[in-house]
Amino acid sequence: MNPDRPSARRGDRAGVQLGVDEALGRIGRRARVYVAQGSATPFGLLAAIDAAHDRFDGLEFVSAFLLDRPQPIDHLGNPFRWTSLQPSGALRDALDSPHFGVVPARYSDICGLVGPGGGLESDVLLCQASPPDADGRMTLGTGVGGHVDLLRSTPLVIAQVNPQMPYVHGEGECHRADFDALVEIDEPLATLAPAVIDDTARAIATHVGQFIGDGTTLQFGIGSIPDAVLSSLADRRHLGLHGGMINDACIDLIDSGAVDNRHKGPLGDGVSVAAEVMGTRRLYDWVDRNPAVHLTNGSLSHGIEGIAQIRNFVALQSTVQMALDGSANSEVIGGRYISGPGGAPDFAFGACVATGGRAIVAMPSTAAGGRISRIVTRLEPGAPTTLPSYTADIVATEFGAVELRGRSLGERAELLISIAHPDFRDELSDNVPG
Repeated sequence: MNPDRPSARRGDRAGVQLGVDEALGRIGRRARVYVAQGSATPFGLLAAIDAAHDRFDGLEFVSAFLLDRPQPIDHLGNPFRWTSLQPSGALRDALDSPHFGVVPARYSDICGLVGPGGGLESDVLLCQASPPDADGRMTLGTGVGGHVDLLRSTPLVIAQVNPQMPYVHGEGECHRADFDALVEIDEPLATLAPAVIDDTARAIATHVGQFIGDGTTLQFGIGSIPDAVLSSLADRRHLGLHGGMINDACIDLIDSGAVDNRHKGPLGDGVSVAAEVMGTRRLYDWVDRNPAVHLTNGSLSHGIEGIAQIRNFVALQSTVQMALDGSANSEVIGGRYISGPGGAPDFAFGACVATGGRAIVAMPSTAAGGRISRIVTRLEPGAPTTLPSYTADIVATEFGAVELRGRSLGERAELLISIAHPDFRDELSDNVPG
């Protein structure tokens, strides 16, 4: 960090319109640059930095979950480095580079890590924003939770102003004076296609559905299982949404009235609250100035402070591996990182403190075309424990759902074996830890 430059307060910046070259000229040669994640990633600015790579010397990028591959990955080591708080498939070809690193992080702690005093305190924030109106009002659009607090604290804030970015209500509503520089780049937002829902996902959704009654406030992640669960809830009433994201599967639930957020509690009563919006162009058009959706910072969307205020909160997550004691690994396969903790520990702990809260881990019983059981005796050697055993509550596969909370280790093993794939039950039974 530059010790001679004080952090700005929100609303104290110049908010000047600059060309790409002028904006890049403000970035130090060896700066640490935090990049907004999800559908809010400013890929146009990243491409421009990559094209001007000879201007930099050891520039470090820091990001969380990315939907698409960023171009500076092509120049890792000459001159760029990349640190990921939550690797995704978009970074797969960088995982083995000595200039790429992983720092496992909870979503609720992202701003703490890259803000003042954090281990990855950043010099620059690159984000996207919707175009300012005549009075200078604008929004961070579809991404808020991982970086809205950085508008106040990061020394240099550059926004890619994108006419394709919707105006989304909530804490991402801002003013051009919250930015040092505005660079107009018109490009499609990164998209997340709806998952293909197969018979396995439908079976799992049926088992999960018994725990989602009228008045439940739901958190969910990415993939076919949460999409299958959401698509099965049309007959519910007074549901609420509070969590990491709003996706395409939420549109019909909200428009039909199944989700009205009437009973969720004081935080976001009457509106769906999330940190981000990720989906298709249809979704981005739908959230534009939609009063039913409110985006907030990660400490409220994912943190204990926010979740503790919600009634009947159900956290729906998946995992890579679950051991017979109920601990789970959601980050590593075969010794390679495929993700980070993200919101998993936040929501698992949050469900423990929310009134009427339940934490559900839902997953197919096998991986690799049925050759590998996801329910294992012990987690893979060297794999992190994303969810410790003491957070285990409900676990579901296509073979059923079991409740582990309050059960002994021996009882947990029996219950989990009962919903493992039949091909692996005998092997698991023969190797139950003593």
